[in-house]
Amino acid sequence: MKYFDFELLGVKRKLPYVRVSDKMALASFVVLSDTELVQAAAPELVKRLPEVDFLMTAEAKGIILTYEMSRLMGMKDFIVARKSYKPYMQNALSHSVHSVTTQKEQTLWLDGCDAERLRGKRVALIDDVFATGESLAAIEELAKAAGAEVVARAAILAELESVGRPDLIYLKEHYVFRANPDGTFTPIKSLKELEE
Repeated sequence: MKYFDFELLGVKRKLPYVRVSDKMALASFVVLSDTELVQAAAPELVKRLPEVDFLMTAEAKGIILTYEMSRLMGMKDFIVARKSYKPYMQNALSHSVHSVTTQKEQTLWLDGCDAERLRGKRVALIDDVFATGESLAAIEELAKAAGAEVVARAAILAELESVGRPDLIYLKEHYVFRANPDGTFTPIKSLKELEE
């Protein structure tokens, strides 16, 4: 197996290359169970946030990061947009998105009770990685539909079209790769490069 050498804030990892399509591969960045990396990244992101009332994330790898950031900020809880509708949800809001990571359409759901809590509040959207911005847009649509003011968007990494966006807070640029026929991987800056 081939690995990508990754370092963030002194934390080093060997990330395995994972093909997600015939042409595209990721250096698999799985923060979900990486306590050391989250404890390094969370304080740095907290320092860069404006004043907020809530942190909000999608039901995915961003949960562990959002938990740690909310703990450091002295918050009692945070908001999670779920990836499936749950029977306990009342007056739920939903928004669909195509994910570059899962390569399929997914729908995010926000419980009506959480939506009510967000009304008129300042919210920061948190994720592990910003890529094409489609997942971020979906969670932002849910926050806005609930009546929240999105004042920040923060993640550990940015890749593809998200790199350099002035409205995003992130700690490091990361790469998506063209999977070459010879088994090598070439970093790309945009999904359009896969069509060349």
